[in-house]
Amino acid sequence: MKILRFEDIVAWQKSKDLTLLVYKIFKDNRDFSFKDQIQRASVSIMNNIAEGFERNSDKELKNFFYIAKGSCGEVRSMIILAKELKYIREEEFKQLYELSIETSRMLSGFIKKLT
Repeated sequence: MKILRFEDIVAWQKSKDLTLLVYKIFKDNRDFSFKDQIQRASVSIMNNIAEGFERNSDKELKNFFYIAKGSCGEVRSMIILAKELKYIREEEFKQLYELSIETSRMLSGFIKKLT
């Protein structure tokens, strides 16, 4: 099946879900620099998938997927820190962590197909 729009990429859909969850969970967090950074990193995942797709080049798509995967790692690192700082509950940590792992795995799969 040929993907015609970036919105049809499951990794983009998962990263959007991750971003919405990050915004919801950290909405009332008073550590504004932390909140800003994790929100920007999560948005970066979905935006890099979209931008790479719109470039219409497998080489550029692969490069943007690598960037998205890096941002996914950044989000996961911050999720771990948020748990240690007690900014989030265990249940929220598990939700965010699993979604970030799932997104990262999907990106890895796409990258392998493009290699």
